[in-house]
Amino acid sequence: MIDQFERLPGIGPRTAQRLALHLLRQPEEQIHAFADALLAARSQVGQCKRCFHLSAEPLCEICLNETRRNGQLCVVADSRDLLALERTREFKGSYHVLGGLISPMDGVGPDLLHVQSLVQRVDSEEISEVILALTPSVEGDTTSLYLARLLRPFSPVSRIAYGLPVGSELEYADEVTLARALEGRRRMD
Repeated sequence: MIDQFERLPGIGPRTAQRLALHLLRQPEEQIHAFADALLAARSQVGQCKRCFHLSAEPLCEICLNETRRNGQLCVVADSRDLLALERTREFKGSYHVLGGLISPMDGVGPDLLHVQSLVQRVDSEEISEVILALTPSVEGDTTSLYLARLLRPFSPVSRIAYGLPVGSELEYADEVTLARALEGRRRMD
């Protein structure tokens, strides 16, 4: 059980041991409920057909929310980044989850990401601004420049400000830093 916990991101040997020991002290019903929840999530959670965020339904709650369709579309690498931005309670538009970043060294090109569906969304929906909220890294910069070039004919493109340290991950940033990064975004011309 400890080995399995260590496979999870951000879980080291000591935390894995603590989690395993905690679970072993729980009543059997609670262990069954935990295992059932894991299996249910794995079988029921998929991707939203519009934005590719995690969802148990064809469209996620954000895409179903009519008030979120204000013309702003925030592009993120994955659902962890979307959830981090949602914690700020600052962004009131829609999202598009790419499913990763362009990384030629890892064999990840634009064709392996949700880039075509992004271009189609920006072309067909009433998008007044595309906000690129990608990790400030070589891969994030490469992806941002690529997307800005593709999307500029359809909509103004901006990128969140560098209120985050280079090489950090959005999911680990605090809400204030993310909120300031959203507020300080700049247009990519």
